[in-house]
Amino acid sequence: MQPWIFKSFQPPGKKKHPSVPHHSPNPRLLILLAATVAATIFLIFLFRQSLVDPSSLCLSSAAAVPLTPSEAAIAAEFDATPITLVTILHYATATALPQQTKGEIRRSFDVLQSLAPCKFLVFGLGHDSLMWESFNPRGNTLFLEEDPKWTLSAFQRFPILRASTVRYPTRLSEAKVLLSSYKKDCVSASIVMVGHPLKSSDRQCKLALTNMPDEVYENDWDVVMIDGPRGYFSEAPGRMAVIYSVAMMARGRRGSGVTHVFLHDVDREVEKEYAKEFLCMKYRVEGIGKLWHFVIPPVDNASDITHGFC
Repeated sequence: MQPWIFKSFQPPGKKKHPSVPHHSPNPRLLILLAATVAATIFLIFLFRQSLVDPSSLCLSSAAAVPLTPSEAAIAAEFDATPITLVTILHYATATALPQQTKGEIRRSFDVLQSLAPCKFLVFGLGHDSLMWESFNPRGNTLFLEEDPKWTLSAFQRFPILRASTVRYPTRLSEAKVLLSSYKKDCVSASIVMVGHPLKSSDRQCKLALTNMPDEVYENDWDVVMIDGPRGYFSEAPGRMAVIYSVAMMARGRRGSGVTHVFLHDVDREVEKEYAKEFLCMKYRVEGIGKLWHFVIPPVDNASDITHGFC
């Protein structure tokens, strides 16, 4: 079996965990960014101010990262200032901006606004996290991140966020083998679902994420954004397990309605092939740039994957 050759890589300028920039932002860019964000205020309401207990983030091994004076000032604003205004302040003065393009962001924004307040699950913490939080007024937004240090750093800068760390059992170099063997490794001994479909998977199924916070399994998520974990070098976790697990959660939805799934970086081979296998092209409603949008309905027995997902 020939291994996949991963041609995609993460350009240094788009790294999700960059060091603190040392140059001043362009004034014209600041004005443009402030005007763009301000134009959406009429669609955004006041948000809940639910803080996360840092002890629940599994960050015992991560040391606090000192904030710059600007970051500390913005973090302090969350206690007394509506999040909409803090969001504008942050993106108007930030040099590190969201990675997705305007068109990609707009697609997710439109869906979130049509459903808000909703349950929004985001895989990956990045420079866009505060933006995603602000797009779901009074809703339940939860972030899952692989890097404890980055999670703590994000929590220090944006205490409004709710986040948890997740350990992934996979490596990108395993992608092709896992895809070809999942029907053997992940089919439960009984195809009758008992409990959550991910919990009923056989333990040898590395694609089934069973160590996420209980909240993930207890809720039907209306919107899921897959923009993590890292998947641009062979030892990275890759997004194989996330794509499989999100597909299982969408299939096993207990309430009415459907699950909107957004997958970013579909220009990469692994994301594209796993999306075709588990999220199913018949459920894809739109693709723009590197983002694919799927609308996945529930099925009668989500654990029965004997004949695949599509």
